[in-house]
Amino acid sequence: MNNKFIPLSVPNLKGRELEYVTRAVETEWVSTGGPYVTEFENKTAEYVKAKGAVSCQNGTSGLHISLMLCGVTNNDEVIVPALTFIAAVNPVKYIGAEPIFMDCDDSLTIDPDKLLEFCEGECSFIDGKLINNTTKKHIKAIIIVHVFGNMADMIKIMDIADKFNLKVIEDATEAIGTYYTSGKYEGKYAGTIGDVGVYSFNGNKIITTGGGGMIVSNNEELLKKAKHLTTQAKVDVVYFIHDEIGYNYRMTNLQAALGLAQLEQLEKFIEVKKQNYYLYKEKLEKVPGLEILNFREDIRSNYWFYALKCSEEYRMDRDEIIKYLSSKNIQSRPIWGLINEQKPYLKNQAYNIEKAKFYLDHIVNIPCSSNLTKEDAEYVIECLN
Repeated sequence: MNNKFIPLSVPNLKGRELEYVTRAVETEWVSTGGPYVTEFENKTAEYVKAKGAVSCQNGTSGLHISLMLCGVTNNDEVIVPALTFIAAVNPVKYIGAEPIFMDCDDSLTIDPDKLLEFCEGECSFIDGKLINNTTKKHIKAIIIVHVFGNMADMIKIMDIADKFNLKVIEDATEAIGTYYTSGKYEGKYAGTIGDVGVYSFNGNKIITTGGGGMIVSNNEELLKKAKHLTTQAKVDVVYFIHDEIGYNYRMTNLQAALGLAQLEQLEKFIEVKKQNYYLYKEKLEKVPGLEILNFREDIRSNYWFYALKCSEEYRMDRDEIIKYLSSKNIQSRPIWGLINEQKPYLKNQAYNIEKAKFYLDHIVNIPCSSNLTKEDAEYVIECLN
């Protein structure tokens, strides 16, 4: 048995993180003011080729603000994935709106064919508004989640959004660095195609600030509004005048210092993750009943998480694999429980959820850190083989 613990996904802090954070401490710019915040915002926008970026506390707060930017109110509905982490959906309820759950396709992202089927068959398009025939409410937006660093079919989704006048919020919290390599959106990064995009820098993401997130857009008015809302909606900094309800969603200078050093290494992290992904893929697909899910062919993924699919042909099911790997000091996990089956959402509409249920039962995430060594990856493979 290997005595070394192999974690699922942990930070890789081997760049200039200590240098930048130390500088922030030495200059005493440690809170929500400070030059690293602006620099991190600018460098992120530059990296993903967006017009601008606004930092925030985490991906969840970024999604909350994004819904507000898109005009979602407590009388509206928002189409969301059933297969995602619950943080992608909860902000809909922060607004007081209601989610409608949509199935995934084999990319684990929203199925655009079922999305179109729902919009055409279960709704009416009246005076520029998509009205849900069941609830009679206005469906105002879609939250697209780019799962595990894969990209949703944004060509089909944007066409549907244009047809039915829907705002598109890209939850790219797992997909910074992923972009289209061909087609209509060639060169476009995850998070920059819809109206607003959001990234997360949680500890398990490909780059981290400990916590933290980023809102990006190519709409300068939305960016200006995002900055206003995330900084307490203050219109006069001297006399503390506020013109609406704002939020204390700002990123600290310490976090931004960490993020800046991480961003400098992002392409290197992606290369390591790519190498380990193809090592797993080559070796594990020789094992009957095991398969590493593909990323979309027309994208360069950031290879954030690896999805191991197990079928009945393999000697263990999902839960047995996780338990067995744990006994070998290897951390793994199942995919998230479907959100429409969670207690707060049992009464919400869910449209024809099928593939999401299948993948819930058959996917295991295996170690994928950007500092995962080839030897450790081969040990995981050996255990599964």
